[in-house]
Amino acid sequence: MQDHPLRRWLNHLIKKKGQAVLVKALGKRDRRRVLRHFLALDRDDRLLRFGSVLPDAQVEAYVAKIDFSKDIVFGVYNGRFQLVGVGHLAFTSREAHPDSIHYTDKEKVAEFGVSVSRSARGQGVGTRLFERAAIHCRNSDVDTLYMQCLSSNRTMMHIAKKAGMEIRREYGEADAHLHLPPPSPGSVLAEALEEQFAKIDYTVKANARAAVKWFRPKR
Repeated sequence: MQDHPLRRWLNHLIKKKGQAVLVKALGKRDRRRVLRHFLALDRDDRLLRFGSVLPDAQVEAYVAKIDFSKDIVFGVYNGRFQLVGVGHLAFTSREAHPDSIHYTDKEKVAEFGVSVSRSARGQGVGTRLFERAAIHCRNSDVDTLYMQCLSSNRTMMHIAKKAGMEIRREYGEADAHLHLPPPSPGSVLAEALEEQFAKIDYTVKANARAAVKWFRPKR
């Protein structure tokens, strides 16, 4: 399959015009919004995202433990400046996945988890979060990306199949992995451009939200 990451991203931007899904890297200041996003997930969505129905306290503990200096968290904001998609990319040693010795000689592999708010489904948010995670792995010299989920998680399974991931099902769970090509000038430029566009989009939405609050009549 031909590798044209920059062309794919530009085609997405042109095709979607004002409706393009822009993925931004999140940081510590976004932790509160990440928590709000996860707490808004209902029981079924928490089961699909975490593999079990986590109560609020455990969701809060999970978000509090995210180390933004080691893990990479990506997000998608809607027009109302709400975080409607979150992708968590964690790097771990290949010993955590014994089968990885058949796929890579790198020291690290990556694991990815994603959730999308009900209001944003069917818009390609999950796919774009996965694509951004995959290209970040490439540019970080990590060539094996894992994604674990319940076999009943149709969205994740669709993303995995579309990406050409090798999927193994066992006891109601699915373990998928994707071998990534090495970084290229196109992959590096594609990620850099998307991050810049996403930052501009973020700033515009944040300022618009602040303006609405400022001019809203006070009671």
